[in-house]
Amino acid sequence: MRALSVVRKTLVEQLRDPWSLVLAVSTAPFFVVLYFLITGGGSTTYPVMVLDHDRPIALADGSELAAGRAVVAAMAEVKYSNGQPMLRVSEPADRAAADAALRDRDASALVIVPADFSARLLGRGAGDARAGVTFVGDLSNASYSIAMMMGLLAVDGVVSQAVGAEAPYRVDEEALGSSGARTEFENYVPGLLVISIVLLLFTAAMAVAREVEAGTLSRLKLTRMSAFDFLFGVSAVQFAIGVLGMLATFGVAVALGFRSQGPIAAAIVVGCMTALGVIGVGLVVACFARTVTRAFLAANLPFMLLMFLSGAVFPLPKPVLFRTGAHAVGLFDFLPPTHAVVAFNKILSLGASFGDVAWELGWLTALSALYFAVGVWLFHRTHLRAT
Repeated sequence: MRALSVVRKTLVEQLRDPWSLVLAVSTAPFFVVLYFLITGGGSTTYPVMVLDHDRPIALADGSELAAGRAVVAAMAEVKYSNGQPMLRVSEPADRAAADAALRDRDASALVIVPADFSARLLGRGAGDARAGVTFVGDLSNASYSIAMMMGLLAVDGVVSQAVGAEAPYRVDEEALGSSGARTEFENYVPGLLVISIVLLLFTAAMAVAREVEAGTLSRLKLTRMSAFDFLFGVSAVQFAIGVLGMLATFGVAVALGFRSQGPIAAAIVVGCMTALGVIGVGLVVACFARTVTRAFLAANLPFMLLMFLSGAVFPLPKPVLFRTGAHAVGLFDFLPPTHAVVAFNKILSLGASFGDVAWELGWLTALSALYFAVGVWLFHRTHLRAT
């Protein structure tokens, strides 16, 4: 049959291009394994901080009620059905350290237990007799709502046990920065800005592959052109495209009602540095592609890594490798958009300034230089080295 002949011909041609076949078959399983490792084979554990100011109260039988310590213990005991903890509880040094962790998204929520929490549970407080706790978080961070809900379950259990029945208590919520005044649309804009920049990965990789496929490099070799000269020229054009796209995205968002809480100039600088990092990744991808089609296919895997593991699409737990000073270094910090997501949120949603995103800008600068250097080295070996 003619159809079978087409099947045989198509199969032979596909086998001649094993790279695209491997990408099509292995990409999704790769992410399944990756997400299994990220979640520890179960579900996400949300980091929650507790500032326990509660003063224990002595009881008539000689024991004492330490409701604050009980809240901390109860939060640590909130678990999934498989026994995995839902919350990872820690106690920060002070409120300033806690706010910094919330801004960096190293923690999902902060719970403040007041000094008279135990006293109010026993009806010994003045004024409003209800015991109360305060939840603090970035309301634009999706993980905050989940962490708060789990924390409330723990507080409910402590209150019920302390008074012997379900009793009303007061819950106060404090929005970090200006996150409580943001609309749902405004909360999405930082992630959309990151997406607009990450798309440069495709255009950068394809621009280099286009010159390779067209045979332009064979003629350029006669001019003793270096890999740095060629890739710098390509990167300059791609950078201009990225800046134009980012400004267009900003402009449309502002026209539709978006309001930045911090200086737009700081956000533009972050976007520019992120664009350089993404272009660098694109140059590395292009070193393994000799056609535009191959470059497009090869760019899909790093594109998914940059999008899904950076937190641009939806929040992910941050596997911490180590800490340096007040900052945590995570497993995905080698991805430029990881720092762009945090920096954009700080500036656009929380009103941060240049100084507040110095850590993220430092990472973006280092990663941009690293990926470009690797791209130059690989390109020289794969495309320009004399044969």
